[in-house]
Amino acid sequence: MSDLIQLEKRGHIAVLTINNPPANTWTGESLAALTATIRELNEDRDIFALVVTGQGEKFFSAGADLKSFADGDIARANEMAQAFGEAFAALSGFRGVSIAAVNGYAMGGGLECAMACDIRIAEEHAQMALPEAGVGLLPCAGGTQNLPWLVGEGWAKRMILCGERVKADKALQIGLVEEVVPTGQGLEKALELGEMACKQSPSSTARCKTLVMSARDGRSHDDGWRMERELFIELFSTEDQKEGVNAFLDKRKPEWKNR
Repeated sequence: MSDLIQLEKRGHIAVLTINNPPANTWTGESLAALTATIRELNEDRDIFALVVTGQGEKFFSAGADLKSFADGDIARANEMAQAFGEAFAALSGFRGVSIAAVNGYAMGGGLECAMACDIRIAEEHAQMALPEAGVGLLPCAGGTQNLPWLVGEGWAKRMILCGERVKADKALQIGLVEEVVPTGQGLEKALELGEMACKQSPSSTARCKTLVMSARDGRSHDDGWRMERELFIELFSTEDQKEGVNAFLDKRKPEWKNR
């Protein structure tokens, strides 16, 4: 584990803080730590939701430290690109509900991290951009793939090809974030959503997430509906399915086991 990533568990919610001030930039060390942390959380049956935020009040994350690419070393570039890709793919594949509390600037790999989460809450002073093309690079950790899915091709091209930076209110308008809250309240709102997610069956949530994400793969409606039916039946092999139905019939709160 790395000091660049802080992890706190609050009941069934894990809170992961990017901790590399002043701008919470990503390094090879912190990306490897993120990958390892997500793998560990996936094995922890007591964790149903994950909140990701940045240390301090100004930055969620400014992305990569450009000093890593200043010498034009191709081997170094390949190493960092692979680390970014692996880390954010792991975050996207977290089996529970992931929520980004964007508490400030989310630039480049910082925004890509937020987009790898299921839900994004932005504080009103937050700003977001994918400025890589302006320094001779390109987003290599899901930016060119996730941004058009969230905001449409037009706004994705404005942000990536024209380098346009958006403030929180515009991010909400175009669908890049799901809610804007006052400064200092991002983590609180993200935890509130996390608590809501924890009331759902984690076995059901994981399968629902798989189905929603599969819509990005260009599957036919027939394939999607078939997958729904298959995963619905699969739930009947879990303890959570029996617990959920019987808790409802008994008029009590369910006690999820995540199995």
